Amino acid sequence: MCGIVGAVAERNVTPILLEGLRRLEYRGYDSAGIAVLDKDACISRVRRVGKVKELSDALEQTEVIGTLGVAHTRWATHGEPSEKNAHPHVCNQSVVIVHNGIIENHSELREQQKNEGFNFTSQTDTEVAVHQIEHYLKQEGDLLSAVRLAVADFEGAYALGVMSNSEKNRLIASRRGSPLVIGVGIGEYFIASDAAALLPVTRRFIYLEEGDIADIRTNSLVIYDENGEVVDREIKESGLSADATAKGVYRHYMLKEIYEQPSVLIDVLEGRFIDGKLLDTAFGIGAEKILDQVKAVQIIACGTSYHAGLVARYWIEAMAGVPCRVEVASEYRYRKTVLTDDTLVVTISQSGETADTLAALRAIKEQTNLTLSVCNVPESSLVRESELKLMTRAGPEIGVASTKAFTTQLVALLMLVVALGKRRDLTDGDAKFLFQQAQVMPSLIEQVLQNKDAIDKWAEAFTELDNAIFIGRGTLFPIALEGALKLKEISYIHADAYPAGELKHGPIALIDQDMPTIAIASMDGFEGKIKSNIQEILARGGEVYLFADERLDVSDLGENCHVIKIPAVEAELAPILFAIPLQLFSYFVAVRKGTDVDQPRNLAKSVTVE
Repeated sequence: MCGIVGAVAERNVTPILLEGLRRLEYRGYDSAGIAVLDKDACISRVRRVGKVKELSDALEQTEVIGTLGVAHTRWATHGEPSEKNAHPHVCNQSVVIVHNGIIENHSELREQQKNEGFNFTSQTDTEVAVHQIEHYLKQEGDLLSAVRLAVADFEGAYALGVMSNSEKNRLIASRRGSPLVIGVGIGEYFIASDAAALLPVTRRFIYLEEGDIADIRTNSLVIYDENGEVVDREIKESGLSADATAKGVYRHYMLKEIYEQPSVLIDVLEGRFIDGKLLDTAFGIGAEKILDQVKAVQIIACGTSYHAGLVARYWIEAMAGVPCRVEVASEYRYRKTVLTDDTLVVTISQSGETADTLAALRAIKEQTNLTLSVCNVPESSLVRESELKLMTRAGPEIGVASTKAFTTQLVALLMLVVALGKRRDLTDGDAKFLFQQAQVMPSLIEQVLQNKDAIDKWAEAFTELDNAIFIGRGTLFPIALEGALKLKEISYIHADAYPAGELKHGPIALIDQDMPTIAIASMDGFEGKIKSNIQEILARGGEVYLFADERLDVSDLGENCHVIKIPAVEAELAPILFAIPLQLFSYFVAVRKGTDVDQPRNLAKSVTVE
């Protein structure tokens, strides 16, 4: 979602802020802006609709120099994408704010502030925040006190960066519900929504916790918790380098991240097995005691992570013999739910800051401590607030359409299956076999990637199409869902996925020469079933594009069924491997259509608001 960068230093911070915004572009946004205090304590602000490049070009025409500043990329929630709605927002040429989140009681505050004489220049919920802070600043004469009083009035989620021309060397940061990190330099400090934004200037970070307010100056940093008490927050050294988020030789981040999958899948397994036996310590301190209690699993996630959870449900019930439910977080959190005392709640998120998933976890923690997060970001809120955690080790994922984060989630969830199954009917031999097959997966993925030209050739047929259907059976049905999501996300083709057996219950009515079907088929014992479904499509004039296990006999499917063979893989591991060609397919379709592959319209990488 929105991206925040801020800095207080002894040097000009404008280049630092601008580079930070570039590194936050992957989060998704529609406008960008920057504000700094110049040497005369005047506020210089520039905002532009569109990419950070538009802002950068504007800054070349305007001198914006200062040692204190904030910057922002906005993903519209309240108010259309426009310059007047872009951040930073300023009140009475005195207080400047950047904000990530949603102030839910903004309407009430807006009416109150109008009655007090405040003028509004935007449609955003954020403008009430800057007015409220300025209101208290006039009363208190101190920016920290003003922010503290103002945030007490806010309902909803926020991460704030605030400065005022009344205090030239002071930056106030606060968070509740949205992530915010402080970068620690030498005689300078920075704030950002994501540590990746600050890697060119520091690798030392403090992760603010819920309700924290930080008082930041060039020569001091004081953090207060939600009770107003001074607290020490640990400084952590990032293992990422400044070029960790670079595209390298690849045209797009998405393609780079697809090609990184063989190596990151090795990383997921590294050090977590000894002699083919999974270590419970992979899930954190106290994992053995918690896992021993588990008799059911509830998975909660959104988007791509939800699809990973759907695959895990098949695995957990089939191999571990444990009942498992999966639900979209935005639905789960708003309905009355029933959890038994022995249910392990598994939350899955790439960023660990997904608002609905995080809110669901916080509600659940009031009922149980049997919680596990499967996540890619070690210092995220989801990881910090879960009892157990399993890191996916995918590394930074910049492309909005998730690729390597998804497949590493699948491998991590397979480890959970082993951890639960070995406490029941999964033998040491079975567990070792799964581990050995997972170790082979990188080489199989390399073989799939060698088929990229054939997959690209298929993409030609989709450049003028508006609709498509995906089908799969068993564990490959969630992969069909994921394939359809990828195609929608980056090529803007409307795509739906169905269990292949459901075609006759409605979707087959859509089949004609303009409605292609993308099918996936492994050797899972039910391959004859999906072949029959394909025949039904072909008999009605449909065209099928089939990714099939190389052992599958397709000689009877005819010329309207185009086939790309996938390396032979055990049925249990097929979801991981079959995700790869669908990722490549959606990528090549998007490239041929000329869409913005890495930053598709209207989407954000980290969904930190509801």
